[in-house]
Amino acid sequence: MTVTLTSPITGSAQTGFTSPTYTHVADTAPDVNAKQVAVTALGGTQTGATVHSLSSPFQLAFWKPKVPKVLGKPHPVTGLIANVPLNVHKCVTRKGVTVASGQPYRNCLITTVIEVPAGADTYDSANVKAALSAHLGSLAQVSAGLGDTVLSGVL
Repeated sequence: MTVTLTSPITGSAQTGFTSPTYTHVADTAPDVNAKQVAVTALGGTQTGATVHSLSSPFQLAFWKPKVPKVLGKPHPVTGLIANVPLNVHKCVTRKGVTVASGQPYRNCLITTVIEVPAGADTYDSANVKAALSAHLGSLAQVSAGLGDTVLSGVL
């Protein structure tokens, strides 16, 4: 896999955070087709935020398809490919959070799923990259607003 996070990660804007950074170390991935890191130190101002621990994880994992799917053969008469399989990639962030005083940590999960039709990686890589660029750029652009929305329920 070519996903390689450098440490520290520069966090995107969030209300109440100033210049957030996340120092991480390689962690044991949950499967052979994944890479995972654990956040071991925080930088900037992030009052109340915590680093990774056994009872309160702070991990980021990246997954690729275990067995990449390939494009099937076209119909001999129509030339159309009826069933196009998807290669599924994921990024999962797992962070322990408290729900009330004296309560054990619960995991907050943030998952981005990327489903690329088999063959598009070869025949239309520019548009696959454009989709990823726009998707990730939009998340970075609305980071603080999304954080506020998740907390307030106001979109």
